[in-house]
Amino acid sequence: MASVLGFSPLLAFPSTEVNRVPSKLISTKSSLNKTCQAITRNGKSHKPSLLIKAKMSTERDFLVKESTIIDDKDGIGVVGVHHVGLLCQTLETSLDFYQNLLGLKINEARPHEKLPYRGAWLWVGSEMIHLMELPNPDPLTGRPEHGGRDRHACLSIQDVNKLKAIFDKAGISYTLSRSGRPAIFARDPDGNALEFTQVD
Repeated sequence: MASVLGFSPLLAFPSTEVNRVPSKLISTKSSLNKTCQAITRNGKSHKPSLLIKAKMSTERDFLVKESTIIDDKDGIGVVGVHHVGLLCQTLETSLDFYQNLLGLKINEARPHEKLPYRGAWLWVGSEMIHLMELPNPDPLTGRPEHGGRDRHACLSIQDVNKLKAIFDKAGISYTLSRSGRPAIFARDPDGNALEFTQVD
């Protein structure tokens, strides 16, 4: 089944050719190729940000990892959410939900056999969900019916109505946003609350 989430990758994926750069184009004098860029925030000029391109090999094509670090005296340079970790009782049951129902793809490049528990990494745009087969300390009963009133991860999607129809067909319980915005809340097989919010 095709992904209903409709994400377009923004950052490097292991299989994307668009992010592969021939090694001869990168200077071999240093392991990092740094480029400064002027930035403007709120109409004021700020110190340049640093765009770091990490070189993985000079002998072959390599994958470029880009990270923009804003010069912030008080901050640590948080630029996004890398992944969300979710506990599951049975990996196969969770994969059925996340892969077959939601259409997420496994990131085969992430190591899971090196960890002392079973798990899988699933792409969500350029970020990931890490499913971990571990005992879940959270109760399955007594949780709020509306996932927005509980710990939850929020995924951006293109069509809430399409997901609603998929949930209806699969018999998945859900609630809609109380504010009236296009968003739907549901729980995975282990009771983890998920919000799906529609973006343009």
